[in-house]
Amino acid sequence: MGIDVATYFSEPVTLAIVGCGQRGKSYAKYALQEPSRCKVVAIAEPRPKTRAITANAHSVDATLIFQSWQDLLKASEDTIKTIGKRLADAVIIAVQDHMHLEVTLAFIEQGYHILCEKPMATSIEECIRMEAAVKKAGIIFGMGHVLRYSPYNRALTEIVRSGRLGQLINVVHVEPVGYYHFAHSYVRGNWAKEKDSCFSLMTKSCHDIDILCHWLSPERPTRVSSFGSLQHFRKAGKPAEAGAATRCYDCAYERDCAYSAKKIYLEPVCQGNTKWPASTIVDGVPDIENITAALQGGPYGQCVYECDNDVCDNQVVNFEFSNGATASFTMIAHTKLICDRQTRLHFAFGEIVGDMNTFTVTDFRTRQSTVHTPKTEGGGHGGVILASSALSLRQCTRGGRSFSAQT
Repeated sequence: MGIDVATYFSEPVTLAIVGCGQRGKSYAKYALQEPSRCKVVAIAEPRPKTRAITANAHSVDATLIFQSWQDLLKASEDTIKTIGKRLADAVIIAVQDHMHLEVTLAFIEQGYHILCEKPMATSIEECIRMEAAVKKAGIIFGMGHVLRYSPYNRALTEIVRSGRLGQLINVVHVEPVGYYHFAHSYVRGNWAKEKDSCFSLMTKSCHDIDILCHWLSPERPTRVSSFGSLQHFRKAGKPAEAGAATRCYDCAYERDCAYSAKKIYLEPVCQGNTKWPASTIVDGVPDIENITAALQGGPYGQCVYECDNDVCDNQVVNFEFSNGATASFTMIAHTKLICDRQTRLHFAFGEIVGDMNTFTVTDFRTRQSTVHTPKTEGGGHGGVILASSALSLRQCTRGGRSFSAQT
């Protein structure tokens, strides 16, 4: 970017948040930290307690709090007809992946600028439809490929693009999803079944495929191979000691199980940690009583070997680019690290080795290595959520000068 966009605007960008879950709240948090730059003025969220908490946090007027995105859309339509003005400048779409196309098209039709959480959609056909609608409407559209905007990746990308290490010849990149993260999201959670969302490489690692292509741009992949499978989270992997138990609360093996729901959700809350992942499985405050009830009767208390999940828990992808450069990517569930990507970039005259917190640049010509530790800006993905919000939300402007996100 390299532009202080704040100098171009005297009023904050106004936002409507569609979906007040983890991602919606993460983007909206920027409005609380930088109120002179953006303000949340409307929300749509079906869960009553989550809706109330978000509305209170942003002091949203009662007339602009909606149970569904359809209700928000209808109110916006009425406002446009009566006073010729939309409810907000831009809409953040943070609903479930399979809803992205429908919701995005609806708000594009009313002329809203859009920041859509990744993945863009769950099929090629839907992505093409969305792109066509954006171009036809002439609105600003930002995709939530937030890895591009983290201080860590921006610093790393600057070195890649500078050419100071010569041609980028090969990248080896690993996303360690995390053993209990995968169990939470892709076995017990919303992304467990391909028919309800998409395959796990898309829903989890489109970030990584995007950043690989970003580093090697303007070259494009010309050949791709990929292999993956569901190896562990199925009945065949169930320990014999667990017997016929289908829920952690009924299991004699629970205390020895790596994927015990009590260990993942309840024990952290008992120790005062009410953040992710416990915060995502209840509506409202994740206290001991609410978490216990959720585990006793809801999907997050199920045995991970007795769920109806079907997405891959490991996958590898190999790329050859148009200039002959190659890249390999591995997504793996079974790691202690949680999304702390491990990366090696190999150049003609050096290499970069990084772990999302620091990266080391080695120049073969000088025999010198330099460690870089970019300043984090808070949030996940290497301090990226707030950094991405700062860039992406300021792109969603009303008239005048605008800075379009790369789609």
